[in-house]
Amino acid sequence: MSSLPQPHLDSSESALIQRVCAGDRSAFYDLVRPHERAIYFSAVSILKNEADAEEVAQEAVLKAFTNLKSFRGECKFSTWIIQITINEARMKLRKDRRHLYESIDESAEDDSGDYWPKDYADWRPIPSQALERKELREALKKGMDSLSPKYREVFVLRDIQNLSIQETAAALGISEANVKVRLLRARLQMRDVLAPGFDGAWSQGKDWQKVRPW
Repeated sequence: MSSLPQPHLDSSESALIQRVCAGDRSAFYDLVRPHERAIYFSAVSILKNEADAEEVAQEAVLKAFTNLKSFRGECKFSTWIIQITINEARMKLRKDRRHLYESIDESAEDDSGDYWPKDYADWRPIPSQALERKELREALKKGMDSLSPKYREVFVLRDIQNLSIQETAAALGISEANVKVRLLRARLQMRDVLAPGFDGAWSQGKDWQKVRPW
């Protein structure tokens, strides 16, 4: 890793990377630990299988460790390792031949579509305490499983992992404009799946604020 200042890294993260590159393997766990959940959810959003996601997450962490010296800090470490995870998950899909994935032709694909949302309330963030409810977790899983891979990836990174538009674009290797279009379509579809709960059933109250446009 370059010794020049890394604008996307905080001092503690930069110090950990320097320690790992200097031979302190134990520092790598401290570096990765805050991102374990994001890594797993990124994998499961593509593979839709917990066991496969755990395997890919482990492979991604190992690959990140092996290639850490090549990390130049041009993006956040979290973005970099999520990008590795997504690539590993996509490769597993192709190798297993259990799914047809659109990534080969995706760069030339027009994101315009014919999805017509139902007339429900605007998309709103789901309170974290509501996620403890079994029926909401099941509804979220159902909704996410119904999304095509390109929409599911954006939704997970943006609305679950809370990556920025720029970080999401970097992780997926697409333009920020495509992120916005795909996110909007994913939210519309998720909203229709979750719509029965928007009357307050999910939150046991009506104090949500509308989600930011992007």
